[in-house]
Amino acid sequence: MASLREVRSRINSVQSTLKITSAMKMVSSVKLHRAESLIENMVPYQRQLDKILRSFLRGDLDIESPYVELRTVKRVALVLFSSNSSLCGAFNSNIIKTFLHLIGEYRKLGQDNILIYPIGRKIEDAVVKMGFKAEGSYQHLADKPSYEESTVLANHLMELFVSKDIDRVELIYHHHRSLTQQDVLRENFLPIDLAEIEKEEEKTEDDMKSIINDYIVEPSVEELISNLLPQVLYHKMYTALVDSYVSEQASRMIAMQNATDNANDLIQDLTKQYNKGRQQAITNELLDIIGGSMR
Repeated sequence: MASLREVRSRINSVQSTLKITSAMKMVSSVKLHRAESLIENMVPYQRQLDKILRSFLRGDLDIESPYVELRTVKRVALVLFSSNSSLCGAFNSNIIKTFLHLIGEYRKLGQDNILIYPIGRKIEDAVVKMGFKAEGSYQHLADKPSYEESTVLANHLMELFVSKDIDRVELIYHHHRSLTQQDVLRENFLPIDLAEIEKEEEKTEDDMKSIINDYIVEPSVEELISNLLPQVLYHKMYTALVDSYVSEQASRMIAMQNATDNANDLIQDLTKQYNKGRQQAITNELLDIIGGSMR
């Protein structure tokens, strides 16, 4: 049985850990609320942007854009979103598992034809450890999502796609559904799937055509859409970045809450053990005193 000094030392150690996990939980909570406000501000803009795009796509227009060109995949780019630090549950391991699955799926292309864009130190370390080359370091974006910098990355990928240096771009990130649920999503970034965009519209085709007829477009619908598609891509990249950041904070908040609860339970058990040992020591001393007085 551990001595009273050892039990007291363990209690002090767990209490120190408890203070750290509680502080990390509070920090993640603040960051989570701030990030959620970013998403709330983005939603109206995103909905209106998607509504305009879907409205024109319902008009049976012949869309000519390099961003919608479907071709045989010979070279692919993967944009993976993780965190820079741990202590956030299975957040990073889920991304790494999805990455391993994708590598198996695209292995036939050859390692040189799989371009990896890791956003976050954890996935960047995993990519390098597996023998892949990271196409740049974007660790700062994982901690501070920036629309301007995410646009630079999106524009770089768009240029590679237009020049046919890559044939597909995929985004792998966590989607924040609720405080306790973050799902790993795998989405096509390029080429833009117009058919998928049309499916998202809840209104009927006749309703959409009537809306289209209400628009007065200058100089032409085709030119408007050609200018609109890059904006959709820029926004999609930034949305994935913010979504991943929110999911990270939610995962860390839950992980630290669980760690704090476990620390409290452990402190209670150790305190009971300490009190029991202390009571036993006092009882033994009393028995020694009584035994000595009787001799």
